[in-house]
Amino acid sequence: MAALARSPDDEDAQLDLGGDLLLIVEGEQAERTLALVRRLRSDPRTRDQPLLAITDDSDEAFVEAVFEAGADDLLRRPFYDAELVARVRAHHRLHGEVDALTDEKRDAQVMLELTQALASSLDFREILYTVVRRIADVVQVSRVSIVLAPEPDEEDIGYVVVASDDEELANLRLDLAKYPEIRQVLRTREALTIRDAKTHPVLDGVREDVERAELNAMSLFPIIWEDQAIGVLFLRARAERGGLSARETRLCQIVANATAVALRNARVMQSLRDHTQQITFARFEAERRLRQLKRYADLFASAAEGIAVVGSDGRLLFANPRAYEMLGATVEGVKGLAVKELIHDEDRDRARSLWEGFARGDYPRGVDLRLRHTDGEWLVCSCSFATLADGDGAVLISFQDVTEQRRTEAEFVKTMEFLESLIDASVDGIVAADMDGNIILFNQGAERIYGFRAEEVVGRMSARELYPEGVAEWVMRRLASEQHGGAGRLAPTQLEAVGKNAERIPIRLSAAMIYERGDPVATFGIFTDLREKLRVEERLAEAQQKLASTERQALIAELAGTAAHELNQPLTSVMAYGELLMRKLAPDSAEGRAAAIMVREAERMADIVKKIGKMTRYETKSYVGEQRILDLDRASGGAESERPSDASDEGPGEAGSGS
Repeated sequence: MAALARSPDDEDAQLDLGGDLLLIVEGEQAERTLALVRRLRSDPRTRDQPLLAITDDSDEAFVEAVFEAGADDLLRRPFYDAELVARVRAHHRLHGEVDALTDEKRDAQVMLELTQALASSLDFREILYTVVRRIADVVQVSRVSIVLAPEPDEEDIGYVVVASDDEELANLRLDLAKYPEIRQVLRTREALTIRDAKTHPVLDGVREDVERAELNAMSLFPIIWEDQAIGVLFLRARAERGGLSARETRLCQIVANATAVALRNARVMQSLRDHTQQITFARFEAERRLRQLKRYADLFASAAEGIAVVGSDGRLLFANPRAYEMLGATVEGVKGLAVKELIHDEDRDRARSLWEGFARGDYPRGVDLRLRHTDGEWLVCSCSFATLADGDGAVLISFQDVTEQRRTEAEFVKTMEFLESLIDASVDGIVAADMDGNIILFNQGAERIYGFRAEEVVGRMSARELYPEGVAEWVMRRLASEQHGGAGRLAPTQLEAVGKNAERIPIRLSAAMIYERGDPVATFGIFTDLREKLRVEERLAEAQQKLASTERQALIAELAGTAAHELNQPLTSVMAYGELLMRKLAPDSAEGRAAAIMVREAERMADIVKKIGKMTRYETKSYVGEQRILDLDRASGGAESERPSDASDEGPGEAGSGS
């Protein structure tokens, strides 16, 4: 509380500069006392400390000289100890009040400087650096920094936006999991003082990091805006500096509060400035792109197809005259127009998918979109897409009016579908193959004939497999010939085909070649299944054969009846006269024997006539060579033919010898 200087000969050795009050004890000479007062007032270490001179001299001139030299009070001997103590206390109290006023003045000056700095600049980083640098100078700490609170999508990531000891530092990413002191201040929104980082409980979880970083005293103050901690004012000091005084703590909190307002305003202004810059830049870029694109206008003007450039926002930037002509539009009428407004409602989903594909680098070609003409009609346009070299997201679209082409294609498809239906509905099989024999068409009729399904044949089998070996080549030779229906044609020809299970199928084939620009490119054949027809013809032949047999049998029966009737009368007369002769002639005479033979042969003749009369069917047997004669026994259903009589073996000489 007090310091004592006794010997003017060795003042430095007698001074304790740690006190708030300096006592001067005068020896014997007043001049030395005055010299010591002057010296103490000239020393920076004691310039502002109160001085109390104690003297035995009561000379008024000395008193005046002591006060002029800088003494704050004078005490003459003799005095009471209580008086000395009272004066020391009074001067200590007065000195404290003066120091407090001085500190308040200095703090007010600092706040005034910071307020002026905060109000004079919109540079976000300049504002913050001014704050931390001034605080570091005033409070006399090693480092002052400002840490911004995490964004909502980054709960554990803060940013050191500025530091007093590094003017270049900006937006240093900070993992708050390693800084529990910052997280506590942001959570509680209350200041935190750590006098010794090595022992404070808040840092228990990161003790190793603290010791490795050689951290000492720390003070943290929340930067609060509308009840939300948006950052932390972070002070770091060496151990010998000690903690902040109450005045310094109060000053730092006031600065933190003022910084919150400035920080918020700076953020708003920064956001507005960034937005303005973005708008300005976007306008500049759009104008720049337009100027670049216009340089190619002469190239686009003569293009036969429409060419347009669409910006990344989906609006038309530029198009060539052909594009305007196709749409019936003018430059002023569609400039800046959203392209989707030209697209048919049913095609907008496809257009949206195309636009999403551009972001992935997909630029398709030949995509049909319906575009609106100014007269209300819809054009079918084949569009191809590409990216521009400047990489700003603009897309080059080239398109052609294919409305008539698509209409023709639709009619062609309709005709093709009709022909396909007609081919499939055909009862006959229709098969087509390329010149290598690969089957390219196999209708339902062919499926029924061969037993194969079309998917088993088309593109998998050769036409040669549909015929017996060598037949396919035989058909091709006939197609090349002019003798079987003309060149490239084969008149209906009956032959055999090979089915699924190696079945031989009788067919009638009509074939022809298909030509493109005079060159044969394929063959086709029409196959008629003859199996049912041949079965019918076979049954008809059998029926005709049976009918012919029946007719022959009826004819034979009628002929046999007539023959039997006509032969019976003369035969009866012959037999009667023969029997009469036998009775009149001697049996042993030649005439008797001749009469007996005549009767016997007449009876044999009667049996033959009887068989003829019983004929019911037409039966033959071999006769001489290849000739055949009627088999009477089988035709009449009787027994075997009678053996010839003994007389039949006799020669005609014997018979006549008795006459």
